[in-house]
Amino acid sequence: MSIEDDPVLSEAARSVEVVDRPEPAKQQSTVRNVAEWVVIAGGALLVAFVIKTFVLQAFYIPSLSMAPTLKINDRVLVNKLSYDLHDVRRGDVVVFESPPNDGSATKDLIKRVIGLPGETVEARDGHILINGQVLDEPYLDRDVQTRGPMCQIDTLPGCEGQDKIVVPKDRYFVLGDNRANSRDSRFIGAISGSLIIGRAFIRVWPVTAIGLL
Repeated sequence: MSIEDDPVLSEAARSVEVVDRPEPAKQQSTVRNVAEWVVIAGGALLVAFVIKTFVLQAFYIPSLSMAPTLKINDRVLVNKLSYDLHDVRRGDVVVFESPPNDGSATKDLIKRVIGLPGETVEARDGHILINGQVLDEPYLDRDVQTRGPMCQIDTLPGCEGQDKIVVPKDRYFVLGDNRANSRDSRFIGAISGSLIIGRAFIRVWPVTAIGLL
């Protein structure tokens, strides 16, 4: 006798069929869950890309040119929107693209803004003078002295002799805090504002040295 011929067996078979029917629904639910996670992950990556491109970006310090403020392998966060909200300020620590005349293999540099457009920057008696006035630099070690020449290359824009430079329009004179070991505006000239990526405002690594700059 076949199942179709036995009413009891036929009913049992129909019951089995009813129980098995939800499996496609479970498969659809699994697919839907996977799709949701893909969308969430994609959205997170997109947000991270937008933040890195337009808002914040992390940079590591490859040299001692900003010591003692920043040391090798320190990590800093750079605010890319700072100079959309206000002008570049003296004392800011900025990350900028290496100028074409630098000839360095390093793509991005980090230095401190010392001279603003139109100002005269000079070195005298171990100090920096801005428009003839000694610049207070509390971020330097006490025994650090700044020696000229301010223009290692006489053909740099704004150079007036070796120890004095008039910062051209839309440019900024930058120096490393490690004055004896920094390739900065003394060598590459005042940098164009268009090269500035943003302001480094906080050190995030190492964790024992987290703090604002």
